Amino acid sequence: MPLILVTNDDGVTSAGIHALADALKPLGTVIVVAPTQEASAIGHALTLRRPLRLETVGPDVYGVDGTPTDCVNIGVDIVLKQKPDLVVSGINKGFNIGDDVTYSGTVAGALEAALLGIPAIAVSLRRTKVFDFSHAAEAAAAIAQQVLAQQWPARSFLNLNLNTGAPKGFRITTQARRNHVTQISSRTDPRGQDYYWIDEGLYDWHPGGGHTDYEAVMEGYVSVTPLQADLTDYDALDAARTLLPPATR
Repeated sequence: MPLILVTNDDGVTSAGIHALADALKPLGTVIVVAPTQEASAIGHALTLRRPLRLETVGPDVYGVDGTPTDCVNIGVDIVLKQKPDLVVSGINKGFNIGDDVTYSGTVAGALEAALLGIPAIAVSLRRTKVFDFSHAAEAAAAIAQQVLAQQWPARSFLNLNLNTGAPKGFRITTQARRNHVTQISSRTDPRGQDYYWIDEGLYDWHPGGGHTDYEAVMEGYVSVTPLQADLTDYDALDAARTLLPPATR
């Protein structure tokens, strides 16, 4: 029976991770290892300067006082003591699409699994006042079933995103691009010291010919984007060589 590790960045008590775990249980043995506190927008951070604590939250549910990347490593090495057949990260409260995947702790959990040689999926749902995780959980389980049934490419993983409501279907997509206009609010505390709040960037997305994750979710589809750990810009290699001294090109 397949062994599935589930993590997230919203924390081990988030309703999204438990909806996801429940949807995956018909596919195999599901173990949850997630942060004890919310770790959103923490990216692929790994805790190296302090010890990590592992606690049992419930049957097959564990909390780690660290990042999603920490949770995957503790989950594999300490809790499972072996590599699972699949890692699924989510369901995140808010999209993780386009350039924003670089900030995402949810995506980082799946990325860490891919680096460890484990097939992985990240799942995110559009942020709303009231969350209904049922459709996202169902979509994640459907894709997970297919990933478990076939050989998935090494060091690659899938990034799923959904809008609210029942999706029209699935669409294979690429990452969208947006203009990065990060908003910073400057304020002064009662002692006259300045402090700052960094707000989420504005959503000014570039058109992508109907192939991007942003366009798919806006049209009501489940966006399925294959991602990889290799950030090399192969198209820029020739341009990079022109930067070298002539004798070393």
